[in-house]
Amino acid sequence: MLISIKDMVERILFQFSIRPNQACPLIIGIDGLGGSGKTTLVKEIEQELSYHNCQAVSFHLDDHIVERKNRYQTGHEEWYEYYYLQWDVTKLRATLFEPLSSGCDNIQLDFYDKFTDTTTTNYINVPSASVVLIEGIFLQRQEWKGFYNFVIYLDCPWELRYERVLNRDLYIGKYEERLTKYQSRYWLAEKHYIEIVKPTMIADLVHNA
Repeated sequence: MLISIKDMVERILFQFSIRPNQACPLIIGIDGLGGSGKTTLVKEIEQELSYHNCQAVSFHLDDHIVERKNRYQTGHEEWYEYYYLQWDVTKLRATLFEPLSSGCDNIQLDFYDKFTDTTTTNYINVPSASVVLIEGIFLQRQEWKGFYNFVIYLDCPWELRYERVLNRDLYIGKYEERLTKYQSRYWLAEKHYIEIVKPTMIADLVHNA
């Protein structure tokens, strides 16, 4: 389904008005595979929400990955490392998802610095009368999917996604290196996610990006 940002935000505002616990923020998941446009969509939603004087707080899961030693050369296949080890799934459930759903207004999270390969703990204030946008890949995995009030899945043609990521991620190296890494690590993990979770079938809204 192709839906305008205004219509999407109207749905979000409606969900916000009827959220079951008014002492907690509305938790929106912005799910999608690599290169589908999740970060851009979050910015557009934030801007539209501001027009309605609705405060938004965003979390980007790529800010909360673990150090390289915990996700590379672990003895597992590369796709497995990306899907199962890139994030500390259990810790994020305890430090992000559970506090948000219980109305905690001061979230303590580890932020990853790719330049130093280290994490630093920061506090994020989340007012109860706000919309929380959680953006990332694999959001509807079993450990997290029960915490969202509403999930938007960006369904983007694979040809467009592949072109975007291969031209975007220059930090990986030359084009051949980027292609090899995506083939052995990222795309196989995405295939695994699609097969076991079926994200388009369980999302509340599928947006054709």
